[in-house]
Amino acid sequence: MDERLRRWRLVLGGGEADGTGCALQGGDAAMDGALAALYGGQEGQGGQGGRSGGREGGLGASAPRVARWLGDIRTYFPSTVVQVMQKDAIERLDLSRLLLEPEMLEAVEPDVHLVGTLLALNRVMPDQARESARAVVATVVRQLERRLAQKTRAAVTGALDRSARTHRPKRVADIDWDRTIRANLKNYLPEKNTVVPSRLVGYARRQRAVQREVVLCVDQSGSMAASVVYSSVFGAVLASMRSLRTSLVVFDTAVVDLTDQLHDPVELLFGTQLGGGTDINRALAYSQGLITRPSESIFILISDLYEGGIRQEMLRRVAAMTQAGVQVIVLLALSDEGAPFYDHENAAALATMGVPAFACTPDAFPDLMAAAIERRSIARWAERQGALSALP
Repeated sequence: MDERLRRWRLVLGGGEADGTGCALQGGDAAMDGALAALYGGQEGQGGQGGRSGGREGGLGASAPRVARWLGDIRTYFPSTVVQVMQKDAIERLDLSRLLLEPEMLEAVEPDVHLVGTLLALNRVMPDQARESARAVVATVVRQLERRLAQKTRAAVTGALDRSARTHRPKRVADIDWDRTIRANLKNYLPEKNTVVPSRLVGYARRQRAVQREVVLCVDQSGSMAASVVYSSVFGAVLASMRSLRTSLVVFDTAVVDLTDQLHDPVELLFGTQLGGGTDINRALAYSQGLITRPSESIFILISDLYEGGIRQEMLRRVAAMTQAGVQVIVLLALSDEGAPFYDHENAAALATMGVPAFACTPDAFPDLMAAAIERRSIARWAERQGALSALP
């Protein structure tokens, strides 16, 4: 069979209307069946399948059948495609309740979206499925830590070192010779083959005490699931650094301080509860009490800004924090999902205070933290990243 014709047959799904006249065999037929089970039926039929474009499929309401399908797609498709198909299956075929069964959880490909779904089901999850769910969450957390932890520690440590630079180092050991030589090249004496420094560049005495306070304040409404996962991992990484005092607060209409669980991001995630309303003002009021040194504090609000509390009071609190010297950052999302839905009116109001609201990818977050530590303009940083122009 011509390869191009084969590919078109897999895309179009077979039947008289596809125009290929090709019949699939072996692995191709099995691959087509896996696609048909998810995309062949009409949406909204509760996963029972149907007929569309000649395909017939559906996963039904059987956990064993779904588990076999999950195994099939892992056989025929790469991991990135499997994750997309799992997400589509949960959304299109309403399979959330089947994720409460251990057999299903052992078959899935762990990813951030799946963790978000499990966290939303946390309170209704039966005991026999809880350990399987915890294993899925732990796998994803380990993957994210491997991807992000070292980059974050390096960015934060470098920013703290740069922010401590001085032109009056107290000891020879504190002189940054490379930067000192570069800054004094105009004073080079060819006859002496040396540079005569007119100014020194070095570091202030390294401090073992806390140099910055960081407060992560995370909206745990249902639309923020991926942001909750990433925030928990970043919170755990930042909390492991002695130079930072890191707090993590999650909120809906209530506020929960999870700082004491930052040493265990898996346990921390199971302490969240996705869904419910949103009271940003109440979360800000609590977070203000955690800040003891405003001029050395970074407050990061991660929310879509749909406020169910007192809007004007929320804006007044943000204004008070910035006036006190707190570096306030508002992230509409901390995820790889692209431009988020958010409250444009509240975002515009914050921007007039000099607090831009934008989405940030996990890979860019370490550099954002470095910019905040060095007190660089966050608006300018976001513009360079294209984060502001990418918003609708």
